[in-house]
Amino acid sequence: MPSHIRKGDVVFVRSGADKGKTGEVVSVDPQSSTCVVKGINLRTKHLKPNQMRPKGAMVKVELPIHISKVSPMADGKPTRVRFTVKADGTKVRVAAKGGKELGAVSPSRKSKKAK
Repeated sequence: MPSHIRKGDVVFVRSGADKGKTGEVVSVDPQSSTCVVKGINLRTKHLKPNQMRPKGAMVKVELPIHISKVSPMADGKPTRVRFTVKADGTKVRVAAKGGKELGAVSPSRKSKKAK
């Protein structure tokens, strides 16, 4: 099943500690249905001292968030996503509000000639 979120989308966080914030999707993991959003779900990771970092470090890390908690933005507002097939056979994502095209999901499915 195609995901309503893609890498590079600007999304709105609908629930959780970062509710109401927006950010860009850095990566999507379809196996676990999660995505990493820039600046969202930040946690502090404590790193032990080693030769590279004699004092150790505290690093902010973006952790994955479930894709059901985010909605893509279309015209500055969050929207649901519909999937439609164009006349040439290309499957595209379309915003439920306004009908703006959000991007192609799969290329044209025109049947190839039998050899």
